[in-house]
Amino acid sequence: MLKQDEIFEELRNRIVRLEYEPGKILNEVEIAEEFGVSRTPIRHAFQKLELHRLIQIVPRYGAQVPQIDFIRMKSLFELTTVLDPYAARLAVANATEEMIQELEEIVERLKKYDMSTEYKSAIVDDEKFHEIILEYSYNPWLQETLKNLHSHSERLWHYCNKFFETPEIFHETLEPIVEAIKNNDPDEAERTARIHIQQFVDRIKNTLL
Repeated sequence: MLKQDEIFEELRNRIVRLEYEPGKILNEVEIAEEFGVSRTPIRHAFQKLELHRLIQIVPRYGAQVPQIDFIRMKSLFELTTVLDPYAARLAVANATEEMIQELEEIVERLKKYDMSTEYKSAIVDDEKFHEIILEYSYNPWLQETLKNLHSHSERLWHYCNKFFETPEIFHETLEPIVEAIKNNDPDEAERTARIHIQQFVDRIKNTLL
């Protein structure tokens, strides 16, 4: 039986990865039956998802997965283009050989993905890369803030798969971040992380915003 936090993470992942599409109604009873739990932990998960703006609670109707608000995403990008590079800067001082190896393995996988069939895997690996950087920032406030923001940006990347036909935008912008960390260069880590974020943002802005 899943714990309450695990239920939240599973529902969050389904929303972010568009397994629950925008507009879908989530039935508390059905989900409780699926996980083999009472309605209480599902209700708590819904409350947390609503706090993170990943669902909307409609009285006497249920919980609904919201549409992606492209206008609000502009405000989110204003934060991530500052905070993600800062996380990379902080991670340099705390990096270990194991951490660098994990990042290098992700970059190598990204080079091999067929974006026509493995786009979702590429997005998940990109997010894993950022999770590792964030973990090694050792800043709990930054971690909590960016994890919430990443839920929404990752959801948008899954939605925009048709605008990313090749994997170069992933590995060509992530690899320099790894090199900067290996060289113990926080300035370069911050600069290259900003380039990575900005290239994604520019791609979206040019097509959707």
